[in-house]
Amino acid sequence: MIQKEFLVLLAVLASLCYIYIKRAKTGPFSHLPLPPGPKRLPLIGNLLDMPATAQTYHRWSTEFDTDIIYLDIAGSKMIVLDTVDAAFELLEKRSAKYSSRARLTMVNELMGWDFALGFMEYGSVCQISHETHRRQRRRLMHNSFHPVAATLFQPHLLKATRNLLKRYLDIPDDIVGNIRNMTRDIILSITYGLDVQPEDDPFIEVAERAIEGSLIASMPGAFLVNLFPVLKYVPEWFPGAGFQKKARVWKNYGIKMIESPFSATKRNMASGESPHCFVSMNLQEMDGHNPDQENDIKLTAGSMYSAHLMLSAQTLSAISSCILGFLENPEVLKKAQAEIDRTVKPGFLPDFEDYDSLPYITAITMETLRWRVVGPIGVPHLLTEEDEYKGYRIPAGTTVIANSWAMLHNEDVYPDPSSFNPDRFMQDGKLNTSVRDPGHACWGFGRRYMAFSSVWIAIASLVAVFDITKAVDKHGKVIEPSHEYSPTLIRIPKPFKCSMNPRSLEAEKLIRASVA
Repeated sequence: MIQKEFLVLLAVLASLCYIYIKRAKTGPFSHLPLPPGPKRLPLIGNLLDMPATAQTYHRWSTEFDTDIIYLDIAGSKMIVLDTVDAAFELLEKRSAKYSSRARLTMVNELMGWDFALGFMEYGSVCQISHETHRRQRRRLMHNSFHPVAATLFQPHLLKATRNLLKRYLDIPDDIVGNIRNMTRDIILSITYGLDVQPEDDPFIEVAERAIEGSLIASMPGAFLVNLFPVLKYVPEWFPGAGFQKKARVWKNYGIKMIESPFSATKRNMASGESPHCFVSMNLQEMDGHNPDQENDIKLTAGSMYSAHLMLSAQTLSAISSCILGFLENPEVLKKAQAEIDRTVKPGFLPDFEDYDSLPYITAITMETLRWRVVGPIGVPHLLTEEDEYKGYRIPAGTTVIANSWAMLHNEDVYPDPSSFNPDRFMQDGKLNTSVRDPGHACWGFGRRYMAFSSVWIAIASLVAVFDITKAVDKHGKVIEPSHEYSPTLIRIPKPFKCSMNPRSLEAEKLIRASVA
C-alpha cells in the first residue's frame, strides 16, 4: 500500500526542514532516550517496515524486551503499546495527554471525515472554531448511548437477530453475508428508524463504501499523506498522486452517507411513519426550527452511523469467528446447547433477561472476542505534549497505537492463547471473574455500550436453534474452512462454508413465528 518510490523521495525532501525543526525542539524529558525499536535508516527511518501487522509489532517488542516500541517513519513518530499495563497507564490514566486523534490528513482533510467524533483531532483550528458544536454532538451521543439509555434499543437487536435466524433457514449457505445483513439492520434501525431492503439497499451500499475507504485510509502507514500533510496539495493528475482520486471518491460516498438517510427519516416523520430512533427522538426534542441544532443532529447521526457501521463490522467479525470456533470445537456448541435447553423456557428464544442464567454463552462470547481479535491494532491516538514512560521520552506529536492482539494473546494471562477455549472464563459453573475480561482491549480502549450485547444475543440465539457443523461436498468429503481474514483495520473472515441446520422441526417453527 506504500506508494511509488519517487513519491517517497518527494515526501522526504519536502519534509526535511520540518523534521529538522521538530527534532531541534527541547522539552522537560529531552535528556531521556527514546523507547527501543527496530533499526532506522537515514532520513526514511522505518518507512520500509510499514504497514506492519500486530504480530510484527509484538515480535519487535519481544526482541527488545519492552512493552513500548518506537518507530520513526520519515520523521513521523509512532509508538506501539504491547501490554495492558502500558495501554492503561498512557491511554487511560493519562488520557488528557493521549485522547486526541492523529491528524490523518487523508481521512479528515481530503475525505472530509472531520464530522466524525471518533476521528476528531483535539485542539485543531477547525475544532476550536466549532467547539460549541463539538460539545453538543458529544452530548447528543452520550444521552442516547450511555448504558441505561442503550437498553431502549434492545428491541432493535432482538428484531435483527431473529431476522438473522430466518435468513439461515432461507439462505443457509451465505454464512458471512447473513450476519452482515443483521448488523446492517441494527444500525440503520437504531440511527434512522429505517428498514434494510432485502437486496441492494441504497443507504447501506453507500455507507459501506464510505466506511471501507475510512478503514483503509486509517491504517498506520497506508498513505504517505497522513505522514506528510504537505502532499495534500499535490494535484490529482500528478504521477503517483492516486490517493487524491481515492479521497475524492470516498468523500462523495461520505457526503451521501450523511445526507440520504437523514432526509429519509425526516420524510417519514412528516408522514407519521418513523419509529423510535436517534434522529426522530432528537428532532422531536428540538426547540422549534433551529438550523444549527438540526445540523448538529444530522452530523451526530452521521458520526454515530459511521462509528456503529465500523462497530457492526466488528460484530460481523466476532459472530463469524464464533461459528468458526464451533466448527473446530463441536463440544463447545453441545455444551452451550445444553445450557440453553435447561435454562430458556421451551417455545421461547433467548432474550436479554436470560443473561445472568447463561454464563457459558457469555464465556463463549468473551472467548470469541479474545481468540480472533476484531481489531488487532486500535485507532491511532495522538500525544499532545511530551511525556515520559519507564525512563523513556515520548515526544509531543507522537502517534500512539495499542496492540490489542498482543494483549489478548498474552500467554501469562490466557494460557494456550491460540486455542478456542471458553472454559478459561468459567469456574464451578459460573463466570470466573479472576480471568481478565477481554473487553478491556477487544473493542479498542474506549466504551462500547451495545457491541457486546449484539454479539451475545446472536450467539445465544444461533446456539438455541441450529446445529452448526462442517459442510460436506457432493462426494461426502468434509470441507475444511480456510480461516482466512481480510487484511484491514477490522479483520473479517473471508466467506466460508458450513452446515447450518435447525435442531428440530419445532426450532424451525419457532424461528418463523418470531418474525411473523
